[in-house]
Amino acid sequence: MRLLVTGGAGFIGSHFIRYMLDKYPDYSIINLDKLTYASCVENLSGPDDGRYRFVRGDVRDREAVSALAKEVDVMVNFAAETHVDRSILEPGDFIQTDIYGTYVLLDAAIRSRHQRYLQISTDEVYGSFLHRAFKEDDPLFPSSPYSASKAAADLLALSYHKTFGLSVLITRSSNNFGPFQFPEKLIPLFITNAIEDRPLPLYGDGGNIRNWLYVLDNCEAIDLVLHKGSPGEIYNVGGETEVTNLEITTTILRELGKPKELIRFVKDRLGHDRRYSLDCAKIRRLGFKPAHRFSNAMRATVDWYVHNREWWQRRKSADYWTYYERVYGDALKGKLS
Repeated sequence: MRLLVTGGAGFIGSHFIRYMLDKYPDYSIINLDKLTYASCVENLSGPDDGRYRFVRGDVRDREAVSALAKEVDVMVNFAAETHVDRSILEPGDFIQTDIYGTYVLLDAAIRSRHQRYLQISTDEVYGSFLHRAFKEDDPLFPSSPYSASKAAADLLALSYHKTFGLSVLITRSSNNFGPFQFPEKLIPLFITNAIEDRPLPLYGDGGNIRNWLYVLDNCEAIDLVLHKGSPGEIYNVGGETEVTNLEITTTILRELGKPKELIRFVKDRLGHDRRYSLDCAKIRRLGFKPAHRFSNAMRATVDWYVHNREWWQRRKSADYWTYYERVYGDALKGKLS
């Protein structure tokens, strides 16, 4: 199988490429990535056996996408702007990449008669619900420009299945975590801040609940859907642990032996969803079950950031901290006194 993976230099995409190349010796992968601030080609460094090729480019570039689409059989779209905070400050980038970029990929896929098109989505498209888990056929109520752009991309992809017969599949995963995650998301941000004795800015009362999924478990689920999923179907992919953001924060501090005084409660995010929860019965029927216990995966993730300071310190630039001071005000300034 020949795959075009878009956004493959990002966190989940790079793990997926390594996973697929290791598992399938007869597969080849082209990785198309714009290399925005959150992407890193170093995530895919290693021996090259000729089955992997990196192309720097934008999914909105119709000519470039069309040329690459002719070389492959299957497309897996990870390419997206993903950070909710940034979508609140700068929504336009999310509309352009997440929606228009998806259109360009879908159009290229039907013109190249692709076998399959897999859209990587998020549980955030469902919005928030306190009393039950979301199923794949539940209505979409996105709360942020980010989740709205992903919901729109999902609907567009499904329309290409119904209208043009493209073999579209969609996975909607819960919050991913693991090594190589850019330190703007909660877990890597709090781990790296705690290592440096910087404040941990926790939104609201810290009671927002998320379902956490180790990134390698998500890669396995995506692989399973790609090969065994039914065209036109959506598959929720969740871990087996729902915890509050405050519980995640205290777990990180405990693993690092840091004091709770590092926690800074800050003004809640606009449109902040209270709880995400997924009903994953559908993908379990395909044979999926997370292989990594949450506690073990968290410990391994913390350990990775402890032993890879050079990787994340290069990404915490002056511009990065200027941006986050816009979001959190004074909460990120300085170290614990």
